[in-house]
Amino acid sequence: MNLFVGLAAVALASTGAASEASAPSPAAAVTALHAAHLIDPVAGRVLDDQIVLISGDRITAVGPAATTPAPVGARRIELGGATLSPGLIDVHVHLTSNASDEGLNGLVKSSAREGIDGVANARKTLEAGFTTVRNVGAGGFSDVALRDAINEGEIEGPRMLVSGPPLGATGGHADDNLLPFEYHHASEGAADGPWALRAKVRQNVKYGADLIKFMSTGGVLSHGDSVDGQQLSQEEMNAIVEEAHMWGRKVAVHAHGPSGIRGAILAGADSIEHASLIDDEGIRLAKARGVYLSMDIYNDDFILAEGEKNGIEPASLDKERQIGQLQRANFQKAFRAGAKMAFGTDAGVYPHGDNARQFAVMVRYGMTPMQAIQAATVNAADLLGWSGKVGRIAPGYYADLIAVETDPTTDVRALEKVSFVMKGGVVWKGAR
Repeated sequence: MNLFVGLAAVALASTGAASEASAPSPAAAVTALHAAHLIDPVAGRVLDDQIVLISGDRITAVGPAATTPAPVGARRIELGGATLSPGLIDVHVHLTSNASDEGLNGLVKSSAREGIDGVANARKTLEAGFTTVRNVGAGGFSDVALRDAINEGEIEGPRMLVSGPPLGATGGHADDNLLPFEYHHASEGAADGPWALRAKVRQNVKYGADLIKFMSTGGVLSHGDSVDGQQLSQEEMNAIVEEAHMWGRKVAVHAHGPSGIRGAILAGADSIEHASLIDDEGIRLAKARGVYLSMDIYNDDFILAEGEKNGIEPASLDKERQIGQLQRANFQKAFRAGAKMAFGTDAGVYPHGDNARQFAVMVRYGMTPMQAIQAATVNAADLLGWSGKVGRIAPGYYADLIAVETDPTTDVRALEKVSFVMKGGVVWKGAR
């Protein structure tokens, strides 16, 4: 932690994040936000001429301006014709990774460097309007250090739930397969057999993980495996989920292929990440068991356009070409069938801060703008176990709010240009 904090200070100094000009404004005893429009994702509607009253880091009242007076002496923030939304939530990010870290490029990156990159990427993510994220995979518990530094007020960034190193089979998607045998190198989360994988769960919990992530299938960006091939036995998956739930941790599962998806759901996973090749049985199981799907349907465009120069291997680009459009078609199919959807983008595969570009793709493949917003607010909060804290503008919730200049329920691309960000009653971007 001490090393990370010191490095974080260097990063802040170099980016100017700690300068007077960029320091956040302190929250007044009571703050009154006034905007022309406010999104209520629970009701699925937009309310007009609304006041939001905030005390400390919590919302205390929400209502029409005519009937929700601000206390005398309250700090007032006028946002004019803007639309207020709950702070957005991305349930699948890698803040300590960059798009340029792929393939052999990643071999020269230390955990300390991951921590420094995380400082910069956390700030970009917050300024893009994402006030809560779930970080699903980082080396050296750098995501734990990043979360703790944000929580302690040392750096700026979104609220974070973190997994630590992802778990999986030796030689699989959770392992690092780029070095030859003589280096005897294996990634932190690689293990084989139910009890060895239970031990990895306990290790992650010991060092601060909020949730457990494991890989049930191969991946697009991993060397030498099949993207859809199952990599853990049912017994191994059962052991991981049982152990994680025993310790009070939810489980996110990277799974592209049908058998790995079905096995993870049967094991009791809380969410399936990617779900690219989900079949009818997988959709049926996900619906029946209330499992969320987090399908990163934006980043196909970025990977195919920029992947080669970022170090992605030709074989990985071929895998992306094989499954990118299939994933989008299956997203549409699963959504229409009534599967639960949460907004997850795999940020870090594409540049951080561009998270909102996925909204337009979700709308293109079947959602209304409001449904896409719900995936990134109330649905995502439910998956995280944070309903009642984030994902809604209502009394008792954290004062995590954003504003955009036009109505995103009419043009969802408005969320790509966030003009105002408040987290916990503190303004990080926009009116001060």
